[in-house]
Amino acid sequence: MADVILRLHIAGKAFGTRKVLGAIDLALGAREIVAIVGPSGCGKTTLLRIAGGLERDFNGSLEWPHGRTPRIGTVFQEPRLLPWRTVRENLRLAQETPDDALADNLLDTLGLLQFADAYPGTLSLGMARRAAIARAFAVSPELVLLDEPFVSLDADMAAHSRDLVLTAWRARPTAMLLVTHDRAEAESMADRILELGDEPARIVAEIRVQAPRG
Repeated sequence: MADVILRLHIAGKAFGTRKVLGAIDLALGAREIVAIVGPSGCGKTTLLRIAGGLERDFNGSLEWPHGRTPRIGTVFQEPRLLPWRTVRENLRLAQETPDDALADNLLDTLGLLQFADAYPGTLSLGMARRAAIARAFAVSPELVLLDEPFVSLDADMAAHSRDLVLTAWRARPTAMLLVTHDRAEAESMADRILELGDEPARIVAEIRVQAPRG
């Protein structure tokens, strides 16, 4: 892997007396999309948080080969937009240096430019999801974390949202880690799929996806 953005070694991760993660090693390429799949409650989100530097209480090491923590954008299960800020303002607040041109370009890419001055409470769930995707990419991220962001959507809306994430990614390629319980979803988006299993969880299979994305 020519350009690695992170290297992660986990010897173990526990919550109290419950050991959630076992031995796991992961390297992620700078423009690679990796999906983490496995049964509910197996530790997928915990692994995602550790890989993104959001959870530091674990046995092991997280290395950023570039010598610094990368800029990270996150898409959660819920949009988590600030309700008292407009869509554009939510994007501007996520940026280190507010850039309306970049924000508006992202909103245009995701079909939301006409709603830039709307408040989140006036948006449909699908539109709020798109705004959350735009916010994640508004930080000019080097790494995007996606924690089952399509889980509560119906099949058609989930497929549309996946297409929009890939549209944003193609415009600004970056490393992405996706947590999902849906194997078909992983296959439609990822370069590699890491399957978690056993208890404590570890990588029981690594699959390289041959089919094109989308």
